[in-house]
Amino acid sequence: MSSPEPSSEQVTEQQAEQAIRTLLRWAGDDPSREGLRDTPRRVARAWREWCAGYAQDPTAYLARTFEEVAGYDEIIVLRDIDFESHCEHHMAPIVGRVHVGYLPRNRVVGISKLARVVDAYAKRLQVQEKLTAQIAQCIQDTLQPHGVGVIVEASHECMTTRGVHKRGVSMVTSTLLGSFRSDPATRQEFMRLVRGAGSFSPR
Repeated sequence: MSSPEPSSEQVTEQQAEQAIRTLLRWAGDDPSREGLRDTPRRVARAWREWCAGYAQDPTAYLARTFEEVAGYDEIIVLRDIDFESHCEHHMAPIVGRVHVGYLPRNRVVGISKLARVVDAYAKRLQVQEKLTAQIAQCIQDTLQPHGVGVIVEASHECMTTRGVHKRGVSMVTSTLLGSFRSDPATRQEFMRLVRGAGSFSPR
């Protein structure tokens, strides 16, 4: 689950900015006017940040694990991981949250690393179904737990700000691997934890 190979034809910052100027002219505006003069540079830098995941290897975040957990062998769930992405069809924002759970075999990983895996995949052009599967498969392949569950809830601006213009709509996707798919009791416990049974609110 490493990052895609970079293109043999690298695009420079200047080429990216020129493409944005072309888009501004195509939209009907003048990229040389005062309000838009620095826009190509700002947009190029913004997209560099929004697509930072292409330069990251999500598996590297899971390389360091811990075995001294006093025999803990129950489900671990990290809920409500906020993310921002962009859809690969219209390059419109996707904003939502991810719930990740896994049943460790003999090692666990620092919880911040799970959030970093989410970001590494989210900061690429995505479709939600693929994002969900990539996060789950990365955790399964790297940690090799008994099972993994990932649920993604998100709003897609490609349908809220254009097209059908339906606001307040959220899309939910899930990927269940290993015991989360094969064992109904494990799957039900994961769903119960994600729904917030016994939820903790820090003061």
